[in-house]
Amino acid sequence: MAQTSLLSLLPARLQFLLPSRYRTYRKPIVPVMRLAGAIGAVTPFRSGLAMSNVASMLDRAFSVPGAKAVAIVVNSPGGSAAQSHLIFKRIRALSEEKKIPVLAFVEDAAASGGYMIACAADEIYADPASIVGSIGVVSASFGFQELINRIGVERRVHTAGENKAMLDPFRPENPEDVARLKSLQRRIHEVFVDLVKTRRGEKLNDSYEDLFSGTFWVGAEALDLGLIDGLGDVRSIIRQRFGEDVQFRMIEPARPPLIARLIGRRAVTGGGLIDPAEVVGALEEKAAWARLGL
Repeated sequence: MAQTSLLSLLPARLQFLLPSRYRTYRKPIVPVMRLAGAIGAVTPFRSGLAMSNVASMLDRAFSVPGAKAVAIVVNSPGGSAAQSHLIFKRIRALSEEKKIPVLAFVEDAAASGGYMIACAADEIYADPASIVGSIGVVSASFGFQELINRIGVERRVHTAGENKAMLDPFRPENPEDVARLKSLQRRIHEVFVDLVKTRRGEKLNDSYEDLFSGTFWVGAEALDLGLIDGLGDVRSIIRQRFGEDVQFRMIEPARPPLIARLIGRRAVTGGGLIDPAEVVGALEEKAAWARLGL
């Protein structure tokens, strides 16, 4: 006890010389994790966001001793509604369990599912040029029936269940399939809208008729609409909130398993292992960014 009392007399500016357990003054700590990319399936060749590669980062961020808040940097054009919702719920659960506030910071975009994830934060900040919003649901596909007819390919599909081949891109579009898809989209959209209204509450300027139409805005407009709480970047806002001596603790994603890294390296060098589905996935991600003009 006497030793602790003597050590506590050491000026705060010199206490960095002591082991952390003896310091009476500790700099505030804010873990920072970056959630970037399209939301959905993650493979050795294509990074992105899914519960499978985000959960451990979130657990580590909220387990940092003495954390004053957790900062989440979001940069996503959206993607899977289910994965977005799962990540949202995990952030809220950890925040409430650990009693740690969450601050979200938008880089290029927090659109669609990216904005859903940002809504898990207690406060959202963006750059004036960030893209924010796109509160809607989209489904995109191709129709190849004319192509396979032209090249003489016969499509054979056998199902148990009359709707099992719904929206098959190699058959003409069925109006009943489209109606079923739109019904599913409406239900998902209702979940999204309710979530935004619950999280943003009275901050929202919901008198604006396009707020939930899937439209997106730049940061300054999003602030006027109540979709975000302010303009700024993670370093400036966190320093304003917790002081110039705040410590940023970067939470990095876990490295992929060795086999995934080896397969990915071989594919990049032309080893013939690239899956056509990976190419399509990369094009879909590019299209998601392109819809935002990015």
